[in-house]
Amino acid sequence: MGRAIARNLLKGGHELIVYNRTRSRAEELQSVGARVADTPADASRVEVVFTMLADDAALEEIVFGDHGMLGALPAGGLHISMSTISTALAKKLAKAHADKGQKYISAPVFGRPDAAAAARLIVVTAGPAGSIDRARPLLEAGGQKLFVAGAEAWMANALKLAGNFTIAAMLESLSEAIVLMRKTQIDPRLFLDVVAGALFRSPVYENYGKIIAEQNFEPAGFALRLGLKDIRLVLATADDSQTPMPVARLLRDQLLRGVERGYGEIDWAGIARVVAEDAGLAS
Repeated sequence: MGRAIARNLLKGGHELIVYNRTRSRAEELQSVGARVADTPADASRVEVVFTMLADDAALEEIVFGDHGMLGALPAGGLHISMSTISTALAKKLAKAHADKGQKYISAPVFGRPDAAAAARLIVVTAGPAGSIDRARPLLEAGGQKLFVAGAEAWMANALKLAGNFTIAAMLESLSEAIVLMRKTQIDPRLFLDVVAGALFRSPVYENYGKIIAEQNFEPAGFALRLGLKDIRLVLATADDSQTPMPVARLLRDQLLRGVERGYGEIDWAGIARVVAEDAGLAS
């Protein structure tokens, strides 16, 4: 995802210094004009830094670790975090950057790698208005729509987590329905024509429905273990805000079953495998 966003920024004429903990992935961008940094600090002595990482621990390492970006980003420099992280970490980052005289906004995205490559991501951002205005041309370079969630950076993360929760709930309901079709000998493709083509008319239903019906879970566009991570973050936010979310707890358990059965690296639509196995189907 990060590499696709970087490519779109380069296509827009921006100069990029890139860092990846797996250096070879950063080096893939050299052929299209990026410079490769040896450490996060080396990539952060600039006006604007983007981060796109898998989880809280990875982002904390990049920002606060040895040779991290926090000590290198100049005063007034802007950190745009596009990672799906906890609201607690977003608050911690906003304070840490403010204490250094730096700027910070959250800007997580909705979309799979193909959408990132085609600059069709949906971007949700939040933070001080001036910082969002500054970031807007950069964010729009990789997205088809930009939404502003509020003046506090963590609000964008709360919205992203809620969005991922609704997608996960859709995956579970689609999986259960398609398994029911298989068990009752009704063509899942006909079911999808009715549900995705007539009832909801949603590309999310259409795309994920096809993946589930065809059991095409590899390569993963978004790994099941990361889906579990996000639902855990949803529940943490729910606990903090005293919001009961019983469906989210069911989803956590289903995704956890998937990880326990060895499905952590397949697409999170692979929750359908858990549903199918529980219904007595081979897969």
